[in-house]
Amino acid sequence: KSRVLRVLQAAMSRVENDPNFNKVRVMAMNPKSITMNQLYGAFDLQTGEWTDGIAAVLIRHMSQPDTEETGVTLEELKWMVFDGPVDAIWIENMNTVLDDNKKLCLNSGEIIPLAETNRVIFEVEDLSVASPATVSRCGMIYIEPPYLLPSRLEPDKAAEAPVLKTWLQELPPPLDAHRDALAKLINAYVVPCTELLRLELTQPIVAPMPAVFANILRVLECYLFSLLPDPAAEPDAEKEEKVKSMLPKLVEPVFFVALFWGVGGLVDQPSRDKFDSFIRDKMKELGNKAGGLPPSGSVFDWHFDMEGVRWVTWNKTAPDYVVSPKTDFKADFNSLIIPTAASICYASLLDTLMSGNKHTVVIGPTGTAKSVTVSQYLTVGLPARYDPIMMAFSAQTSANQTQDILDSKFEKRRQGQDKDTGLAYTMWGPMLGKRFLVFVDDFNMPKRETYGAQPPVELMRQLIDTAAYAPPGAPAFGGGWYDRKTLKWKAVTDLTLIAAMGPPGGGRQVMTNRMLRHLHMLNFTTMPSDVIEAIFTTITKAFLDNTLASELSPLGAPLVQATIGLYNKTCDVLRPMPSKPHYTFNLREISKVIQGVLMADKRRTTSREDLARLWAHECQRVFSDRLINDQDRAWFLDETKNQMKEHLKLVYDKVVDTSRPLIYCDFFTPGVDPSIYEEVTSVDKLTGICKEQQTDYNEQHLPMSLVLFEDALGHVCRISRVLRQPSGNALLLGVGGSGRQSLTRLAAFIADFNVFQIEITKNYRTIEWREDLKTVLKMAGYEQQQVVFLFVDTQIADEIFLENVNNILSSGEVPNLFEESDLGTIFEKMTQILTQKGQAVTKTALYAQFISLVKKNLHVVMCMSPLGSEYTDRIRQFPSLINNTTTDWFSPWPPSALKAVARTLMSDQADTMEETVFASIVDICGAMHSSVREKSTVFLEERRRHNYVTPTSYLELISVIKLVLKQQTDRVNTRRNQLSNGLDKLNKTKSEVAVLKQQLAEQQPVLIETSAKVKDQQAQIAVDKEEALVIKEEAETSSAAAATKAAECKEIKDSAEAGLAEALPALDAAVKCLAKLDKSQIVEVKALKKPPAGVRLVLQAVCIMFAIKPGKIADPDNPQKKIEDYWGPSQKMLNDFGPDKFKQALIDFDKDNIPEAVIKLVEPICVSDEFQPEVIVKVSVACEAMCMWVQAMRKYYYVSKEVEPKRRQLAAAEVELKAASDSKAAAETKLDAVTKKVAALEAALKEAIDKMASLEEQVERATVQLSNADKLIGGLGGEAKSWEEQVGQLSEQLNHVMGDALVCAGTISYLGPFTADYRSSIIGEWLGEMKSRGLPFTPDCTLSKILADPVTVRQWNIDGLPADAFSIENGIIMSVTKRWPLMIDPQGQANKFIKLSKAGAQLKTIKASDATKKIQQTLEMGIRVGQPVLLENVLETLDPFLEPVLANQTYKDASGTLVIKLGETVIPFHQDFNLQLTTVIPNPHYAPEVSVKVTLLNFAITLSGLEDQLLVQTVETERPDLAEKKNQLVVQNAENQRKLAELQDEILYLLSNSEGNILDDTNLIDTLAVSKTTSETILVAVAEAEIAEKEIDETRAKYVPVAERGAILFFCISDLSLVDAMYQYSLSWFKALFLMATNAAEKSDDLDQRIANIINQSTYATYSNVCRSIFEVHKLMFPSRSASRSRWAPAPSTSTSGAFSSPAVSSRRVWRSLTPRGWASQRGSRSSTSRRCPSMPASTSTSRQMSRPGAGCTTRQRPMRTSFRSRGTPS
Repeated sequence: KSRVLRVLQAAMSRVENDPNFNKVRVMAMNPKSITMNQLYGAFDLQTGEWTDGIAAVLIRHMSQPDTEETGVTLEELKWMVFDGPVDAIWIENMNTVLDDNKKLCLNSGEIIPLAETNRVIFEVEDLSVASPATVSRCGMIYIEPPYLLPSRLEPDKAAEAPVLKTWLQELPPPLDAHRDALAKLINAYVVPCTELLRLELTQPIVAPMPAVFANILRVLECYLFSLLPDPAAEPDAEKEEKVKSMLPKLVEPVFFVALFWGVGGLVDQPSRDKFDSFIRDKMKELGNKAGGLPPSGSVFDWHFDMEGVRWVTWNKTAPDYVVSPKTDFKADFNSLIIPTAASICYASLLDTLMSGNKHTVVIGPTGTAKSVTVSQYLTVGLPARYDPIMMAFSAQTSANQTQDILDSKFEKRRQGQDKDTGLAYTMWGPMLGKRFLVFVDDFNMPKRETYGAQPPVELMRQLIDTAAYAPPGAPAFGGGWYDRKTLKWKAVTDLTLIAAMGPPGGGRQVMTNRMLRHLHMLNFTTMPSDVIEAIFTTITKAFLDNTLASELSPLGAPLVQATIGLYNKTCDVLRPMPSKPHYTFNLREISKVIQGVLMADKRRTTSREDLARLWAHECQRVFSDRLINDQDRAWFLDETKNQMKEHLKLVYDKVVDTSRPLIYCDFFTPGVDPSIYEEVTSVDKLTGICKEQQTDYNEQHLPMSLVLFEDALGHVCRISRVLRQPSGNALLLGVGGSGRQSLTRLAAFIADFNVFQIEITKNYRTIEWREDLKTVLKMAGYEQQQVVFLFVDTQIADEIFLENVNNILSSGEVPNLFEESDLGTIFEKMTQILTQKGQAVTKTALYAQFISLVKKNLHVVMCMSPLGSEYTDRIRQFPSLINNTTTDWFSPWPPSALKAVARTLMSDQADTMEETVFASIVDICGAMHSSVREKSTVFLEERRRHNYVTPTSYLELISVIKLVLKQQTDRVNTRRNQLSNGLDKLNKTKSEVAVLKQQLAEQQPVLIETSAKVKDQQAQIAVDKEEALVIKEEAETSSAAAATKAAECKEIKDSAEAGLAEALPALDAAVKCLAKLDKSQIVEVKALKKPPAGVRLVLQAVCIMFAIKPGKIADPDNPQKKIEDYWGPSQKMLNDFGPDKFKQALIDFDKDNIPEAVIKLVEPICVSDEFQPEVIVKVSVACEAMCMWVQAMRKYYYVSKEVEPKRRQLAAAEVELKAASDSKAAAETKLDAVTKKVAALEAALKEAIDKMASLEEQVERATVQLSNADKLIGGLGGEAKSWEEQVGQLSEQLNHVMGDALVCAGTISYLGPFTADYRSSIIGEWLGEMKSRGLPFTPDCTLSKILADPVTVRQWNIDGLPADAFSIENGIIMSVTKRWPLMIDPQGQANKFIKLSKAGAQLKTIKASDATKKIQQTLEMGIRVGQPVLLENVLETLDPFLEPVLANQTYKDASGTLVIKLGETVIPFHQDFNLQLTTVIPNPHYAPEVSVKVTLLNFAITLSGLEDQLLVQTVETERPDLAEKKNQLVVQNAENQRKLAELQDEILYLLSNSEGNILDDTNLIDTLAVSKTTSETILVAVAEAEIAEKEIDETRAKYVPVAERGAILFFCISDLSLVDAMYQYSLSWFKALFLMATNAAEKSDDLDQRIANIINQSTYATYSNVCRSIFEVHKLMFPSRSASRSRWAPAPSTSTSGAFSSPAVSSRRVWRSLTPRGWASQRGSRSSTSRRCPSMPASTSTSRQMSRPGAGCTTRQRPMRTSFRSRGTPS
């Protein structure tokens, strides 16, 4: 098709000078390779700016060319070719272009008219999805393939077919010389082989017949053209001659190679066997030897060696492979590639095709090594001229994403102007001299659009389609695409595509033939078992030989055979189904089993039995862990036993200890390096190890409360096993709350791996996701940390998340994730690694090294829920989720796990009861969980309502049991203690009355006697006090005189001491200096022969002070004269004293008795300037101290002389003071004696007074107590009997409290989503279970009976909660549950109740549809200040922003404040905060992950609840006075009951909290009396109100039939939604209709007649309004159902003259009037076409149009619709 267009373009352009022709220019594009907005243009949602689309730009250029810039003239013909599928989506905008308008109308308002020279051409494969509007506007040309292909009727003329003839004619020299030989072979073989292919052979993907011929020709070209000389090289005549000489020998065998792989390469293995037989027979028939093709084996087993001109087996083309003894089988297992004949063959063919630049697609089912073979080819030994690009498609891959990935790899070559279109273009590709090999895995995975197109595939077709985008004669650079920003063409050159895909099915789509025809198709057949066995036996035997004991080597082959046998059996029996979409097994499973076996440790695996046991374990982990039920697991276990017995010659039961689970792990022996992968021989030991690890985890992370029962331990070991393997990834399948995340965290902690998990917020989108992916990939690749990427399906805010995870699992990377700046730092680190390895440092090698580290260190653990269609779709759309992970199915907890969890979590309660009772409670908990799970299945089958019972529900049950048990026990005990205490107080009071009377009679005489005695003692004390006053005055006078004298003495003493204070510092300084005086210093002075003058002077002064007389010596100046000399005496003094005694003598000197003569002698010396310490110290340190001492003694003498008179004066004063003191002491002694006497008298008096007061008090107290006793007995005596009864009842309740707690907790935890009948049924089962186990409980135990507080319930009713038991239970669950309630509230009852009940707490209301900012701000404010928040209209998925609030993820910050992280903000969490959620969806389907976060409550209205509401409405309409009075009485009764309860509580509180004797507390007795009086008054008021209310209720009861009929009608209407989802009716609409019908009913003074009229009118109004909006086929269904239900409804008591005489007559009469004829006869002239209620305003019939589709239509004017079920034809 493309060639026809281009040839026509070229032909018309060559005759452009002819006036009938013009030059033709072609603008081509694939409309499905881009989005609609990119095709036509769109407004930017943020800025509002218009952005042009590619089609708009091309059409604008075509119709309004810029001649100066492009050279395109208006007169030239211009064709707009849309080369892609035509469907009703994108073509819609082209309708105005194709019709007579010939204008393209854009959303921007621009209209682009087409010129007369413009044409629009669509090049499509077919018109299967084209709209009639398009087909009718276009001319049709159908190009049939048979015109180009050989005729089946004339096979011998095949070479004359256009396709083959053209190819033969274009053969270059020297190949053209062999054209006839090739034509002869083509005529002989091509058509028979293609017919065989068409009729008898099986193609996994059927190739279009033109592609089959192209396949043959491509192989021929690759082989033959490779012999031609390189045009760019220098001519080589010798080589050319050699080629010419070889060609005759090569043409025939090369043709057969092309035929074998061009045709036979398309089919599966059985068909290849057929083809082999056919072609050999044909060759034998025609006598062709094919260059000596050996007769043995298949033709596909041989490779033609062109250089040796011979056929060799494929194995001979590659060296033998030997596993290196140094191989690390654990770390390098994934890199072990064992070559086989098939892999060598396919790699060789791939290399041949790539050398010929042929786009190729490899086809084959999963596990045929397509990806491995291609990846190996592209990464190992690839010629330097190639640059590989590897990527993978998935269901969510988009064309834009694909374009971005490849654009990031291309380099810009040049830019220019397209000679055809005149537009600017750029050319891109690899570096000059290189060629891109682009490998796209899972090529047919992209999801189809509505009309079947696959945009990524269409984009790739556009990329490689050269014919459509290059005119004839122009250089065919290749295809390309349009730059989405500049809208310019980007031509891509030097690129070869390699695609890999599996057969359609399982998420893989049927590939368009327009793409397949560009690709050489090569089918990878399923590997035979012997090949698989050879591959894995090679690896296993190498491992056994090199790592384990050599004697185990013979077990290698049987081990592999058993694995293959088990795999084949599993594939045959366990096939994928809608409930088991992950039952897709491929050869990877065999690889995983062998990889697990290679984890064996020689320290534990020493025998055949050990190895066989390990093999059985690995088979269970790979296969059995994926199975979803016990039946499949049992079959698999039996098959494992069979395979073990058949191949390993061992009996399973003797090899494996069946008394415990078969589990291996590498942490069973702690502290061993390297760790040992070994069997768990003791579950108890494993439990202890895991608990210890859990404790360590909780100390370092946010604590996890896990109960490690046997199943949980098994999952920990399974996850740990996967994490320990390189590139080990896990898929954990289980409902939310089954422990998938917690156990993964524990397993990662045990392995010492980091866990990374994204945090979903309200605004978490692709940008944040990509940043998180960068972080985790850098952790694994750049930082080389072992990282577990924990990802949960509830975190999938966009399917692109799963697309990226799929890429990580398959290739270890996310395309285009890193910017250049990110890659810079990564490459810097990778450069060091490559340098150390000695590898070449290139950009490709650097990135490949990074990805290899990511794959090695990153472990993806994907947690998914297997419920719902989303799971099935994702498994199908993203195959790596299964293929590249190890699956672990989390089954519902078995009974043993339920019991273990209950025992662990209720261990505190176990200590308070007998073991048998506790065992019964544990069993009942498990039974309750199982019963609800079973009932949920029935609930779904019968009511189509989903309810999920998860492990989290069970944990909630245990938690609520403990909570309710504690609350009930505390409440009952408190109440019972209060009542018992009150009874004790009353009984004690009665017994004390007689004692009080006797005591009062005995105390009266004693009181009189004591009073007289007190008076006598008071008189005597008065006399003694007068005497004491006189003595006291005398003592005070003496005391004053002594004080004066003492002051005088003190003054004298102070004066003397002040004088001495002047001398004391100097004295102290001298003493301190003497203390420092050393013995050696004194000896030194003593030893002086010629002492200095200063020394002589000091010693002279010292001698004077000691009164030592001087000696007489001759005067040196006058020897005849004698002078006094102190040196000699001083020497003697020093000798006499000695150094120590001399120092002590100075210190002990009697300074107080220094003679005046001594002072006179020393005075001249002391005043001398030479006798100063600062002068003497220069001569001698010892003499300095003596100098200071002499000066101090002198100074002390003068001070002492001055103070001496004061001392004598002080001595005299002290004598006088002593006399005064003696006088004072005598006076005080006398005063003391008198005072003691008075005190003794006063004490005696006080004792008498106290005794008298005590007697008075006792008498008064006795009197008061008697009075209080009368009041107490009289006031509360009547309560004693009631209290005794209550104590007995409470004691009985205490015995039943455990059973009651179980029922209440089960109701709160499980029964919220159920309807009333299901709740009753389930509770009945629970009670039967408890009864069978002997556990006591309250008869007819229900939640409302146990936990309902009548006063609170009455207030709830006032606030709008319906009064039926079902709604009351809902209210109790709301108030008790620990999780925030989510109410299913289609009628708005819960909304109304919450708004009224929380109005006083300043309730804040928001809707799920509100702006994000508003929701966030309201929620934050409520959390901060403790306001309740109501979130209305939530959908079936909850915003991830609510996750922290729903999960109650609060914690304490550094300051100890309770906080919560909401989004990115940490805010304080107020304890009063309350969150309520409601949805108006009548039957929502909440996933388990949502159910475990909230408490689901079914608030749908019940029949009795609606009857009450309609009764109130009817009475308000008919008797507003009664209604008002009723409302007043209800409110008044509620208030009185509340006060009564408060008074009762107050009385009991006062009684129980009174201290001492209650009869002494008059205030308490008075308060009790007032309370009792008030209580009696209220009781009277309540009784009167009840009488009045009863009278009103009797009157209201007459209107009950009206309410019953209305309720029945509404529920019949509601049931219509089961017939058609369109039939939705709101309660508010129905109540408004019911009210209007009541008002419109015929008035009557006879109440019975009036009620009958209302029933008739409401029934008719309902019928007429409903029937006008439902299909004709359903119109009889509604009245018949209503009639059948009304027939059994209670009928009003009426007389025979009323509307009804009996229920049956009632129904017949009413429904007889429901026919159109009946309406006409009843309503007279009322039009039969108007179905409104007679007195209903005209607008009434359209009042529901906002709530219902089709409302307001008459019977003859109802909406038309197409039914997808058989419902008859709507009229």
